[in-house]
Amino acid sequence: MADPVAERDRLLGDLASAYRLLAALRGGELGDGHITCRDTEQADHIWLLRYGVPFERARPADMVLVAPDGNATDQDGRPARINDTAYYIHHPIHEARPDVTAAAHVHTPWGTPFATERRMLEPISQESTVFFEDHALFDDEEVQVLSCDGGKRIAAALGECRAVILANHGLLTVGVSPADAAGWFVMMERVAEIQMKARHGQPISAEAARASRDGIVIGDYGWDLFNWAIRRHLGIT
Repeated sequence: MADPVAERDRLLGDLASAYRLLAALRGGELGDGHITCRDTEQADHIWLLRYGVPFERARPADMVLVAPDGNATDQDGRPARINDTAYYIHHPIHEARPDVTAAAHVHTPWGTPFATERRMLEPISQESTVFFEDHALFDDEEVQVLSCDGGKRIAAALGECRAVILANHGLLTVGVSPADAAGWFVMMERVAEIQMKARHGQPISAEAARASRDGIVIGDYGWDLFNWAIRRHLGIT
C-alpha cells in the first residue's frame, strides 16, 4: 500500500456512505447494527460509527477507532463511546479472517424476520444464486451477544463464506472493503425479501445455481452493487 493514510481516508468515506445507504434502505433505524472496517496501519484495530450518531447522518469524521481490547478513541485521540456488541461480534471476525477488511450487520425489514426462520437461502431466484454455497447459518440462541465468545462462534460459523445468517437476529456480510461488504449486504437483504415473499418458491438445481452464480459474480461485484445502490439511494455519482 503506497499511502496508508490516503487509503484510510478513502475507506472511511466509503464506510460513512455504507451507513447512510443502509439507513436509506430502512436499516438500523434505532441504531441497531454496525459496519466495521480494518485500519490500514494497525491491522488489529477497526473503525466504526460513534455511538449515538444516526446512520443517515454518518460522516467520515464520526468514525472511531477500536483497539483489540475494545477501547475506542475518536480521531483526535479522545475516548469515544461505541455499541459494545459491535466489538463483540466484529472483532473476532476480523481476527479470524485476515482477508476481511469490512463487515456489515444491520437489522433490516427483511433480513431480520428471515433470520427468525433459521434456514439457509435457497436458489429460487437469479439474485439468490450469488450466495449459493457461499453463506452459512449461525444457529444459536445468543441473540444479545455479550462477549467476544459469542463473536468467536459467529466467526466459526461464517468460516470462509462471505455471509452468515444469525438465527433470530439478522444478516451479516464481509468484504474486502466497506463498499464490498455493504454491496453484498444490500443484495442479501433483497434475497431475503424474495424468499419471505415467495413462500412456495421452487429452487433450481445445484448445477444451474452454480452456473448462474459463476456468471454473475465476476470481478468487483460487491463494489458494483454498492455503486449502483448509492447512485440510486444517496444520489452519489
